[in-house]
Amino acid sequence: MEAPHSSPAAETAPGAPMDLPGAVTVTITVESPEQMQDLGRRLARVLAPGDLVMLTGELGAGKTTLTRGLGEGLGVRGAVTSPTFVIARVHPSLVGGPALVHVDAYRLGGGLDEMEDLDLDVSLPESVVVVEWGDGKVEELSDDRLRVLIDRATGDTDDERREVTLVGIGGRWKGLREDLV
Repeated sequence: MEAPHSSPAAETAPGAPMDLPGAVTVTITVESPEQMQDLGRRLARVLAPGDLVMLTGELGAGKTTLTRGLGEGLGVRGAVTSPTFVIARVHPSLVGGPALVHVDAYRLGGGLDEMEDLDLDVSLPESVVVVEWGDGKVEELSDDRLRVLIDRATGDTDDERREVTLVGIGGRWKGLREDLV
């Protein structure tokens, strides 16, 4: 297993917000798994075919819960569960929107070359591609991407609170702050 990230994730993850000139950053406090799923539904309203969403956070931070909300908001088929052992799942739209391609890159060590067999570059133009543990592996897929950094309390705690930092990279995300209101 990967060693826990130091808190906050937004400061320690590769390509952190302060390293990206012009990036749009929005931070939201989430108090429960239900609120995390609701954030996913709200975020789905601003997603479009061709969007790349990269999720970063410790094990149990809420990456799959957020993606479940994205799936609900996009109106896709199938239960959105962690694709850890299958690496990727495609959830076709039931409402004529983009499919959701949900990837878990945790077990993949290399960069985009190792992920080439997944054909994400082929899927991206007509889908919303969400990659858990994608930092340092899929950035080359798109100049415009949304990084979602989920920071939670670590150690022996029942605290459900999460700080979710959305970092819109590229012109596509210029209005992110306003779009989420």
